[in-house]
Amino acid sequence: MAFWLAQKRDGEETDHIQRFDPRFWTVDFPRPTMASVVTTGPDSLRVDVEVHHASALVGLIWDSEDRLDHPLLAYDTDRDYSRTTLRFRWRSGGVIPLDAVNGPTLTIEGRDSGGEPHSWFVRLWNYASGTPEDALVELPFSRLSGGWDLPEGADPVHPSDIDRMFISIAPPGFDPVSSALLPDRANGWVELTGIACEGDRAMLKIGDVLLPPHGIGMATAYDDCYNQTPARVLRTLRGLGYRGAITHYVGMSHYYRLFPDVGGTLLAFDAVLAGPAEAWHAAYFGLCKAQGYAPIPSLSYELLAQHCPADWQQRAANGEYARTGWDPPSTLLSPANDAAIDFLCRIAGHFVDLLRNAGLPLSFQIGEPWWWVMPEGRICLYDDNALAIFGADMPVIEDIRAPLNADEQLLLDKAGELLAASTARLRDAVREASGGAVEVMLLVFTPTVLDPSMPEAHRANMPVGWAWPAYDRLQVEDYDWLTAGAEALRKAAYDTVQERLGYPLQHQDYISGFVLKASDAEALWPRIDVGLEEAMARGVPRCFVWASPQVCRDGYTRLPAVQDETMQAFDDVLYPLALGKDAGVSPEFSTSISVTASGHERRSSQWTDARLRFDVGPGLRSEAELGVLIAFFRARRGAARGFRLGDPFDHSSNGMTGTPTMLDQRIGVGDGLTASFQLVKRYGDGDEPQVRPITRPRADTVRLSIDGAEASAWTLRSGGIVTFTSAPPAGSVIRAGFLFDVPVRFAEDRLDITGATFAAGEAPSVPLIEVREVA
Repeated sequence: MAFWLAQKRDGEETDHIQRFDPRFWTVDFPRPTMASVVTTGPDSLRVDVEVHHASALVGLIWDSEDRLDHPLLAYDTDRDYSRTTLRFRWRSGGVIPLDAVNGPTLTIEGRDSGGEPHSWFVRLWNYASGTPEDALVELPFSRLSGGWDLPEGADPVHPSDIDRMFISIAPPGFDPVSSALLPDRANGWVELTGIACEGDRAMLKIGDVLLPPHGIGMATAYDDCYNQTPARVLRTLRGLGYRGAITHYVGMSHYYRLFPDVGGTLLAFDAVLAGPAEAWHAAYFGLCKAQGYAPIPSLSYELLAQHCPADWQQRAANGEYARTGWDPPSTLLSPANDAAIDFLCRIAGHFVDLLRNAGLPLSFQIGEPWWWVMPEGRICLYDDNALAIFGADMPVIEDIRAPLNADEQLLLDKAGELLAASTARLRDAVREASGGAVEVMLLVFTPTVLDPSMPEAHRANMPVGWAWPAYDRLQVEDYDWLTAGAEALRKAAYDTVQERLGYPLQHQDYISGFVLKASDAEALWPRIDVGLEEAMARGVPRCFVWASPQVCRDGYTRLPAVQDETMQAFDDVLYPLALGKDAGVSPEFSTSISVTASGHERRSSQWTDARLRFDVGPGLRSEAELGVLIAFFRARRGAARGFRLGDPFDHSSNGMTGTPTMLDQRIGVGDGLTASFQLVKRYGDGDEPQVRPITRPRADTVRLSIDGAEASAWTLRSGGIVTFTSAPPAGSVIRAGFLFDVPVRFAEDRLDITGATFAAGEAPSVPLIEVREVA
């Protein structure tokens, strides 16, 4: 499938939006504060906030530069707000009102007339008419001033060089120097309605591509897009051709409401959605319904460590808590802790209710449940609840990467049973909340659960209790291996998953991704795209890209399927007649030659490989063979369908016509990860031989060697690709021997043969031309 990494628009469709379009506002805040922004109409938005600390603020942000959207869908950067006016109606509740100290302030960040960085603090109440909680606000940027009580102390805004602006929203009892908790959690809201922009720079150009659907789904995550409006997220998906199901990870840090424990630590010990998260998801699911999307909420066993009750967390044998590598770190809930699993069950029920309220089909994913393994190999099976279940005399697994004895393997089996029981409990809770009409999916991450350095880990982290039909669908993700190029590990894992869990392919999904760093985009997106193609070729019916923020950041643009070289009709049959010595063959290159004024030449080779032309007419020896040719020509529909031809002059890896040996042609050098290699034949000596991909080898003649030793654990795939069961070691030389045919077609749709000339001994012309296949 074709794709490209768009860095900017280059002639693609555009439109115009009103500046301050409500879809493109964002929110930001310090954790553990929570806020969200949603559109409530074409000219209105709503912000919901939950604030716990006296010093916490929420910012409602407009950015002059679009830093979030895909390059083909982003609005243009315009930092000039001169002679431009923003108007809206402000309504609020549960937050400091417009007229109060620390009330809503528009902070404008930019540069003054001298080009020096400057921030202006514009008190909205100075530009409002109405009550402190219901007012019309008018902001004329060329006549705007910061300051508390204008005109005294006015700080005129320089409107022509503004980077961004944000409206601060503070809770009652706000104290900017206090780190204390508020007496009670502050639940507030702000609505901006009738948002209008007028004046010289009231409109912005915006990318407006609408790619045709390409059959791939998208993965979104609330932890990544909590600060955006749902309308903005879905606009991106629709513009880039994503339709149908959306895998939506609800995250590990923003969806739950926090409660103070007796010591004042904020924890997620009650299974309640944070109000802003609930409002955001209600809007998201409602828009999904309106636009024909089917979101799949995904809930994992991962929580932000600082908000997770200590006794819920997995622990290693030395008492150390499970910690991921994120900053700040997350932890993993213990499958042995009833309160932790009950938390997940009740949270899942809330998301099922939100789906039902939106009128959507009910589906749910249990995402990547596992027992955590520390980097040094210590598996976290030893929290108090697990100890109570497994018994005080349970063995201590110091390093799961080391060989394990029977007792240690038995412990892993028991851990797997406990993990399977916990996911079954969550599955059943989802089914009960939905009344039974729900599709429950399980996601496995094979690079962790089938890590070859931990050969027994699958006992605990891919238990047989997950086997079909325990869940309605199995979703498989392997992006660590995919982006590293660990092909052999990936393909072996598919076989292991199939053998151990047995889900039919029509009940499987594949999730391809992801690119953590923008600097890796050029190297990794081609592998991700190939991963999607491979999954579809295996028969997996649904594939997803993980995830939307990286797609937008890197400009990943997947194009709809078109007929190309790989889809040309080809009959894998051999030309039925033997070629005589009179048959003609003509290798052909394409070289651009320009002659300078001095008579010197400049030559540019357009093709890396020759294209062959044949004339097989002189090989015909009888009227019977002529009949065979005519029948074969008709069966190929003239030039429409390709076929194999044995080249009598060049059909072997050993010289031109010799018997193949396993050492004939070097086809690659191992890197310890790559398992597949293209068969090739080299012509000429030196550093730059002409390399010919061999796409139609004779399967029964192929022999392979690794560092001179014959290899047997491999398969021959279409296109002349050989795939080893295990990746050849780094630095090893892979060689191959084979016989091969040439993919050709009839050069013309008409075959001119007359009986009289044939009887007189005149050979007809039957031209064939090589079909250039994608290797």
